[in-house]
Amino acid sequence: MIFSHGQGRPVAPLLFILPGLLGFGLFYLWPFVVSVGYSFLSRPHGGQFVGLANYVALLQNPAYLLGLRNTLFFMGVSVPLNMGLALGIALLLRPLGEGVKQLLVLIFLIPLVIPSGSMVFFWQQLFAQQGILNGWLDQLGHTPINWLGSNHARGVVITIFVWKSLGFNMVLFLAGLANIPKAYHEAAGVDGAGKWYIFTRITLPCLLPTVVIVSLMSIVNSFKVFRELYLLMGSHPHPSVYMLQHFMNNNFFSLNYPRLTTATTLLSLAIGLIAMGLFRLERRFSHD
Repeated sequence: MIFSHGQGRPVAPLLFILPGLLGFGLFYLWPFVVSVGYSFLSRPHGGQFVGLANYVALLQNPAYLLGLRNTLFFMGVSVPLNMGLALGIALLLRPLGEGVKQLLVLIFLIPLVIPSGSMVFFWQQLFAQQGILNGWLDQLGHTPINWLGSNHARGVVITIFVWKSLGFNMVLFLAGLANIPKAYHEAAGVDGAGKWYIFTRITLPCLLPTVVIVSLMSIVNSFKVFRELYLLMGSHPHPSVYMLQHFMNNNFFSLNYPRLTTATTLLSLAIGLIAMGLFRLERRFSHD
């Protein structure tokens, strides 16, 4: 074989993926390594090594701590809610006919293809002080709510995230459910097992790899809601929805690169640890 190495192992696959690896290393991995190095300097160019001083200062920064609390709260509520709804809808759609199922899946996937700018205009009209929701409340005799300028903004952001990500997670769960052999459920039904027992003892354990993937994707996608949040409320929204992305975005515009790179390094480390923990949990339960 022409493209072979060692004991007849083909080299062609490596040559095909080499451009992608080079692009990843050049445009993603190397800039990240450089940014980690900046987090230990007083300034990017000609700066002095300050050790962990930037990290200590960051953890004492009120704006960073506010963004961290809000981000953790948002993820802790929106990610489980989104996954629970997606799994529930996937279970409801599973026994339906293929034609009906495909139509409903297509409807749930529509939010993924709608441009963010168009939807932001819709959200503004819906949640504005003189918007649609407050118009309905006024007709019902209730006091209008400042949806975007009060603690209710949290509910707005969670609603936007669930609306946009629900269809994608539902498709992933449908794929995971399709991989579970029907013989497992049929055997449990013959033995007299109830629906709850089958769901907790058969469906969920077999669905665990999909749950891990959906969890990681949901965590990553939860940071992407910043695009709609920024277009809807600006760079300085109500304190209840001031996220880590706002903190990083504002430091980028103020050219405070040591603080920015320190925050991104901590965020990347946290996401990496969460991913490792989820994969270890999946391997442990799969082994059991």
